[in-house]
Amino acid sequence: MVDKYEQTLLKYWGFSHFRPLQKDIIESVCAGNDTMALMATGGGKSITFQIAAMHMEGTCIVVTPLIALMKDQVDNLTDKHIKAVAIYSGMSKNEIEIALDKCIWGNYKFLYVSPERLKTERFIEAMSQMKICLITVDEAHCISRWGYDFRPSYLEIATIRELLPHIPVLALTATATAQVVDDIVDKLHFKHKTVFSSSFERKNLTYLVRQKDDKIGYMLTIAEKVRGVGIVYVRNRNKTREIALLLQAKGYNAEYYHAGLSPEERTLKQNRWKNSTNMVMVCTNAFGMGIDKSNVRFVVHLDLPESIEDYFQEAGRAGRDDKLAFAVLLYNNADIERLINAVDDKFPEIDAIKRVYEALAYYFQVPAGTNLGSSFDFIISDFCQKFKLDILPTFNAIKVLEQEGLIELSEAMETFSKMKFTIERDELYKFQVSNKEFDAFIKLVLRTYSGLFTDYVKIDEYKLAHIAKSEPQVVRKYLDVLQHAGVIKYFPARKNPIIVYTSDRIDKDRLTINKREYEERKQRYLKRLEAMVHYVQSVTKCRSEMLLTYFGESNTTRCGNCDVCRKRNELSMSSYSFDVAIKEIKAILKTQDISPKELVQKLRLPEETVVKLIQFLLDGNKIIFTSSGMLKWHD
Repeated sequence: MVDKYEQTLLKYWGFSHFRPLQKDIIESVCAGNDTMALMATGGGKSITFQIAAMHMEGTCIVVTPLIALMKDQVDNLTDKHIKAVAIYSGMSKNEIEIALDKCIWGNYKFLYVSPERLKTERFIEAMSQMKICLITVDEAHCISRWGYDFRPSYLEIATIRELLPHIPVLALTATATAQVVDDIVDKLHFKHKTVFSSSFERKNLTYLVRQKDDKIGYMLTIAEKVRGVGIVYVRNRNKTREIALLLQAKGYNAEYYHAGLSPEERTLKQNRWKNSTNMVMVCTNAFGMGIDKSNVRFVVHLDLPESIEDYFQEAGRAGRDDKLAFAVLLYNNADIERLINAVDDKFPEIDAIKRVYEALAYYFQVPAGTNLGSSFDFIISDFCQKFKLDILPTFNAIKVLEQEGLIELSEAMETFSKMKFTIERDELYKFQVSNKEFDAFIKLVLRTYSGLFTDYVKIDEYKLAHIAKSEPQVVRKYLDVLQHAGVIKYFPARKNPIIVYTSDRIDKDRLTINKREYEERKQRYLKRLEAMVHYVQSVTKCRSEMLLTYFGESNTTRCGNCDVCRKRNELSMSSYSFDVAIKEIKAILKTQDISPKELVQKLRLPEETVVKLIQFLLDGNKIIFTSSGMLKWHD
C-alpha cells in the first residue's frame, strides 16, 4: 500500500519510490526531530525537506547561499503549483516586503532565504508573524569553522533557533567529516543528535590517479577509450577554452564553461550539455551547482583540487545512473609545488586585506557606520584596474573579508527585468488621459502582462518592442520615464556578481582581523591540502577506502577497481599479507639502503612476490634506486 509520503512523491515529482534514506529523513522531520542528513550531490536532498514540509502545517524556511539554486528550485516548485518565494541579496526593499507578505498572508509553503538576510530586523519581525513548520539548512557545512566553506552569516541560524525553539531543523550537506558533523549539530543547537548518512561509497565509480607529464595526451586517450559524456576540470578559465578547442579539433563534441561567461552563454551551454549524449564539458569548478546529469561516463581532473571535499563532489558527478564510470585525476610534481606556492596568495597579509576593504568603500561610496544589507554590482576587473590591484590577491582578500563576516560576494547571476504599478487603476487611468503619449504603451504592457498592480512581474523589453514594432531601447526609455513619474517601479535585468555588506562599513583604523583565528584558518586549509596531496601520492591504499576513511566511514573494503587495487591484484596477495609486506619493506629501507637481492633474503616471501612488490613500489615512486644501485625508501 502506498503511504502518504509516496503519494506526494508520485503526485508532484512523478517517482513511485524513494531513494535510500529519503523516507527515513522525512519521517524523522515530520516527527519533530532535529535531523541531519549527509547525502551525496545528486542524491535527492531537496525532496526530503520539500515533501516533509508538504505534510506539515505552515511555511518551511530554506537557508541556502546559492542564489541560482534558490531561483531554480522556486521555479520548479511553482511549475508544480506549489507556492514558493525567495529573498536574496540584490532585491529591492519593496520586492522583499511583497515576498514576506506572501508568506505572512498568502499561504506560501516555501521561503528560500540567503543567510545574511536572517539578522535583518524586518526579517525577524516578519518571521514572528508567520506560521513556520520547518527550518532547512542547505549546505550546512558552511556553519562550521572546521568545514571547507565556512560562512559567518550561517551562525545567524542559531539566533533564529532561539526565536523558534519548538520548530525542527533539517541540516543537509553532501560532504562533511565526522568533526564537521559534530560541529554542525552543536552550532544548530540540536536537542538530540539524529544523523542519517548514506555511504559515500560509489561501487560503479572507478577512481584512477596517474602521475603524468603529458596530461593532455592522457586525457585524449581517456576520451577515446571511454566515449560518451564527460567533464574535464581545470583551474584556469583560459585553459577551458584552449582544451575545448583542442578536443573539437580532434573531432569531439566539446564545450567550455567558467564563471566569466555571460549568463546567456552559460544558460546556452548548460542546455546543450543537458540534452547531449556525447558532449565533453571543459570547465572550472563554476560548473556543477545544479548540474545533475546521470549519464556522465568520465570526470577528468587536469589540475589538483584544493581539498578532498572539492574532489569528491566533482568526481562524484560521474556515473549517477549506477553504470560504470571513471574518475581520473592527473597530476605531476609541478602541480603540487604550484598549489603549495599559492598558499601565500590564498592568505594575503592582513594590511593588504584592509586596503582592499577600504578601496571597496571608496569604489561604492559607502560612508563609515552605514550600509548594512546594501548590495552593489561588482566587476572585479574594473575594481582592480581603478585601484591598481592584482586580481587574484584581491579576490582572495575579498574571500577573507567574507570569512570575517564583513561582506559577501555572490556568484554572478542573471535577473530578469521586473516592474510593478505603484498607483491604483483609477489613478493610472487619469494619468493616461493627461499623458496621451504614454497611453498606447501602458495599454500594451497591460495586455501583455497580468498581476502588475499586486506584485513585481518579469517583463521582456525585447518582447514588448517586437509587439510594438519598435526597439528595446525605446521600451526602456518609456519605462524609465514612467518610473521617474512615480507610475511604476522598474528594475532592469542585471547580470553581474554582487557585493553585499553583511555589517555596517567599518573605518579602516577600527577594522580588526583576529591574527590567531586567521592563522588557524590557514593551518586548516594546509591540512586539507596535505590530505589531497597524500591521496594522489599514495600507492598502497585503495582510493575508495582513502576517501571513505577521510569522511569518517569505518569497516571499509577495497574496491578492487582503482589503480592501486589493480596493481595489488596483480600480486595475488590478500590485503592482510600485502599490508604486512609493505610495512616490513618500509621498516627495512627506512634504516638502510640495500640491494634487491638482500631485500629478497630479508623477507619471508617467495622471490617472485618480492620482485613484484619492489616493482609496485618503484612504479608508485615509494622506493627509488640510488646511484650505487641500492633500494631507498622515498617519502
